[in-house]
Amino acid sequence: MSGTSEEPRAADVPRGGRRRLFTRRRVLLGGLAGLVGLRLGLPRFWRPGPPRPVSDETRAFVDGCFADVDRSRMWDVHTHVMGVGAGGTGCSINPELRSHLHPFKRLQFELYWGALGVTDEERADQELLERLLTLHRLANPEGKLVLLAFDRHVLPDGTEAPEASTFHTPDEYVLDLARQHADVRACASVHPYRVDAIERLDRAAEGGAVAVKWLPNAMGIDPASPRCDEFYRRMGELGLPLITHGGVEMAVDAAEQQALGNPLRLRRALDAGVRVVVAHCGSLGESADLDTPEGERREAENFDLFLRLMGDRQYEQNLFADISALTFINRSGRPLREMLAATELHGRLVNGSDYPLVAVDPVLSTRVLEWRGYLTADQRRLCNEVYAANPLLFDYVVKRCLAVEHEGRTARFSPGVFETSWLFGDRA
Repeated sequence: MSGTSEEPRAADVPRGGRRRLFTRRRVLLGGLAGLVGLRLGLPRFWRPGPPRPVSDETRAFVDGCFADVDRSRMWDVHTHVMGVGAGGTGCSINPELRSHLHPFKRLQFELYWGALGVTDEERADQELLERLLTLHRLANPEGKLVLLAFDRHVLPDGTEAPEASTFHTPDEYVLDLARQHADVRACASVHPYRVDAIERLDRAAEGGAVAVKWLPNAMGIDPASPRCDEFYRRMGELGLPLITHGGVEMAVDAAEQQALGNPLRLRRALDAGVRVVVAHCGSLGESADLDTPEGERREAENFDLFLRLMGDRQYEQNLFADISALTFINRSGRPLREMLAATELHGRLVNGSDYPLVAVDPVLSTRVLEWRGYLTADQRRLCNEVYAANPLLFDYVVKRCLAVEHEGRTARFSPGVFETSWLFGDRA
């Protein structure tokens, strides 16, 4: 049967060939077993321990990181809270995240779930909230957490598309948490294509929301669309800042809509007078350079497009950025280095942790930060000790340690980057 793809019978295979055939089978089976072992073991291996205070030795290091800031003005402006609806929270996640038919998404979900500290499915939403509040209060009980709602994907005709929504955290849930906890503030998330978008926005503002959160790539929002104009007008009247993702999105499914993360598409909101905070400094991926003629349009790094916006003097009063995730491996090269060195922009930067991602061990590495020259070996050791005790506190202290040499001076994030309550004006 020469020329076919059928596997030869054992009797037809020479003795040496049979050994090679069996060896290949063992390698394949061993590789498969290894993949299964990694699939089952990684979420357990990277699950963080219980929140706890740091040791006395490390406490002196941590206190030094707080020495020049007003702790009461420190608001974490980028903190995700989510759930599966346990306890009637109204939260939900896409069923694909838990489906064996989507192994990568399921692994991603389990890594996040582990980072959130969930062990009891029936109390999942309460468990992850309790862990987050404990981490925050151990880190800085004088500060505030700005908890982000997360709206569903909405189609251009205004209808919801649950199948395209990775997760959903309702406005009502975060608003209720803010009413229950004095150290929590609520950030609403309203899709501007909704038929009742203005009504939802007004209701959130009346309920105490201090900002609005968008992730255009995942939610299906084009910030440059005229259909956003009325929403922008109302946001300006209410004095609510827009905290919106910039650049390519990797943590949640953005399908084929990565182009919506182009920082230049935010000009329409800025021209309408909305205060815009570009999350992560637009620091990942490439988008079309919309400032070139249509026939000559080329790709440019999103970070460069973001810097172009920041350099436009007409936006100096209403364009800002948060530094969440800049310490992660995929952003800790040029974006982190340049934002540290750009001290002239530090007055327009605010800090956010991007929790729970900061608690997902694989996305960050103090070894990489040391290798790139941001940390000393001793700082890395102490930061690692903080991480083991409290990932949320780690996010703050590692950012206070970061330093680069630039034009004959040592540049660090200024203390004001972490005193963020000013962003929310009267609502603070």
